[in-house]
Amino acid sequence: MAAGTATGGKRRPGASERPSGRPSGPGVRGFRRPGPRALLIGFGALVLVAGGVWALYGSTWLRAEKVTTTGTEVLTPGEVERVAAVPLGAPLVSVDTSAIEARLRQRLPRIDEVEVVRSWPHGIGLNVTERHPVLLLEKGRKFIEVDSGGVRFATVATPPRGVPRLVLDVAESPSLRRFDADRLLRTAVGVTGELPEKIAQDVRVVRITSFDSITLELGRGRSVFWGSGEHGQVKARVLTALMKATPKAGHFDVSAPTAPASSRS
Repeated sequence: MAAGTATGGKRRPGASERPSGRPSGPGVRGFRRPGPRALLIGFGALVLVAGGVWALYGSTWLRAEKVTTTGTEVLTPGEVERVAAVPLGAPLVSVDTSAIEARLRQRLPRIDEVEVVRSWPHGIGLNVTERHPVLLLEKGRKFIEVDSGGVRFATVATPPRGVPRLVLDVAESPSLRRFDADRLLRTAVGVTGELPEKIAQDVRVVRITSFDSITLELGRGRSVFWGSGEHGQVKARVLTALMKATPKAGHFDVSAPTAPASSRS
């Protein structure tokens, strides 16, 4: 009998055997402690994060100290900044720009668009776009400004120059059963938006007596019967050609653009 195979004899560990003091298996590896370099890198990253948080929130380096307003025309920067109420002295990163934008839109309807931006290291910028009136509604001795979207956004005592008045003579009109005053207002805005610039600048009054009866009163006593608000672009082209063909006419009718007409009165 060969040595090492006898009963009670000693056996040497084979190729598939390991000393009993070590774990075996492909998924088990020995634990290795991080070296000094890894510890140093981790500590440095922690210091950087903590320093960044402190710089943004705890230090006086990055605080809101100055507000700059651009884009105002009728409004003043002071009006905008008072409503914006930027928390001066607060960490710049913590300033709620969305809340400032919402506050400006709500309390200053003349503002159409506003962007609130952080200007590092100490500034807040308020970039404002104001609404522009395209029509005026007369109310007593004052005027309500209406923008290109049909929004009534401000009441003024003095009408801005070059903006036509809108007259809604529809109190007894059957149109109100189907179209309310706001719908007629948006129709009038649409008509003015489709006019060629030269004609639009000459409009003094837009008069609506029903949905399909819109009249434009121009300078020098001239008038245009527009009809309904439909086919506006076609009517605008026909009106331009009609005015060139009959420059001395005082009244133009493009309510049926395929059969336009003009007359001296």
